[in-house]
Amino acid sequence: MKLDMAEERSGGRRRRRRSRPVAEINVTPFVDVMLVLLIVFMVAAPLLTVGVDVDLPKTAAGALPSESEEPLTVTLMAAGTIVIQTTETPETEFLTRLRGIAQERADDKVFLRADGAIPYARVMQVMGAMNAAGFSNIGLVTDLGGPTFDGSGG
Repeated sequence: MKLDMAEERSGGRRRRRRSRPVAEINVTPFVDVMLVLLIVFMVAAPLLTVGVDVDLPKTAAGALPSESEEPLTVTLMAAGTIVIQTTETPETEFLTRLRGIAQERADDKVFLRADGAIPYARVMQVMGAMNAAGFSNIGLVTDLGGPTFDGSGG
């Protein structure tokens, strides 16, 4: 009789079925990430442009990666005037203003935008002044789509 009861107990157990893997893709996290990226780009895009109109030379060089801090931009206009961000700066105050800006900024990166009609010597003078003010990381801004040495652009 004891054997019969033992058989009943073991036979009465249910085996658990293994759960089958779900064969559907969960796109909710993907959509969430894409919406966050969309909002970030919508907020950041207007901050990356400076409102000074200048005719930049064209080159085949690629764009520099962006940083977290708003980039400092110095523009040399065709008339020879110097503009820091959107503020026209007299040449006599240029070095002192850059030194003041350099003390406030954590990054020493500055972008130089020069009109294509500006002589090379003038661009180098301004770059030397920027270096003397404490900006050693100077990037020259150009438009894309210029000529290349292999003849593919132009």
